[in-house]
Amino acid sequence: MTLPSSLDELIEALRCLPGVGPKSAQRMAYHLLQRDRRGADRLASALHRALDTLRRCARCNTFTEDEVCDRCASPKRDPSLLCVVEMPVDLNTMEQTHAFNGLYYVLLGRLSPLDGIGPKELAFERLLARATDGVVKEVILATNFTNEGEATAHYLSEMLHARGVKVSRIARGLPVGGEIEYTDAATVAQALIERRDY
Repeated sequence: MTLPSSLDELIEALRCLPGVGPKSAQRMAYHLLQRDRRGADRLASALHRALDTLRRCARCNTFTEDEVCDRCASPKRDPSLLCVVEMPVDLNTMEQTHAFNGLYYVLLGRLSPLDGIGPKELAFERLLARATDGVVKEVILATNFTNEGEATAHYLSEMLHARGVKVSRIARGLPVGGEIEYTDAATVAQALIERRDY
């Protein structure tokens, strides 16, 4: 039995979400159609509105409805500190810590030569202009600790150091509340390497 084309199109559209395979997309589609038509309508309306109104912040690259996001426009933030993250969701996670009061720059990805993503695709020149504007005193690299994230951090560090910019990298180690017994050896090793005076 073939599915109606509009249902098939909905299932295929849901598959664009990360981690959603054919079965999950099918379950979501049937749930929205059978049990939550109002939710489906809200989802469609919110997605349409977001696509119409959201754009990239001219300064940090995150999503905003204005030319410059509220965070970049805030006089309460420290403009001398610039934290570089891979994605807007990483920025949100950093903000939830309430431990950083500087500004951000979102790369919208990470270096991945196998996928054809290099410095040009990530607009490193734009970051470089921001980091060397005379206001920024330190760039904090907060890319993920994946091979690609490490390569991105290394490349940016070299690029920024060559222009006399102070660069730091967020630390790695044991999670708060974690127990050494249940932590993988690589994380424990990194925690030892990055130990500090106490």
